[in-house]
Amino acid sequence: MNRIGERIKKKRELLNLHLNELAKKVEISPSALSQIENSKSFPSIFTLKSIADALHTSIGDLVGENDSMTNNPVVYKSDIKYIDQNPAGTTIFLLSNHDTNKQMDTYLVRFAKASGLDGLLKGKHGQIFCHVLSGEIRFDLNDKNYFLRQGDNIYFNAKLPCNAINTSDGISEMLWVQSPSAY
Repeated sequence: MNRIGERIKKKRELLNLHLNELAKKVEISPSALSQIENSKSFPSIFTLKSIADALHTSIGDLVGENDSMTNNPVVYKSDIKYIDQNPAGTTIFLLSNHDTNKQMDTYLVRFAKASGLDGLLKGKHGQIFCHVLSGEIRFDLNDKNYFLRQGDNIYFNAKLPCNAINTSDGISEMLWVQSPSAY
């Protein structure tokens, strides 16, 4: 929380706004804004929203919502995040930190026996790259079937109708890279 003031001051300075100018726009005293910037007091949510609007940014940026990827680009195995699972048993895990500025996301797709992507990872635009980590997967892409095994890859436009189905007797896993993000 102490960094909110630092972020406000940095954004204000980037916009070449004097403390008095921002205080006037936000309708608080320059003294109150100075205390916020120096972490001697914390703004109410309403004041924070006014500051964010005046600085042409979001509350999330001011509180450091997106710092996780910038300050920590590593996601350890123990920190991989569960995203979703469909009734057939296919599970999606996010392999990167959340950041609204990301241009792509990486997912681990774990298929139960005979399960597919039904209801998961539907792209409307952008591009998708998949790499089969284990097992065998039938990729149905634009009315064609492709049988992929461990080490095989597929790259396609997200607008194309697709499904992936586990054809092995056990679990299959695939790395799914999508730009822009699906979730």
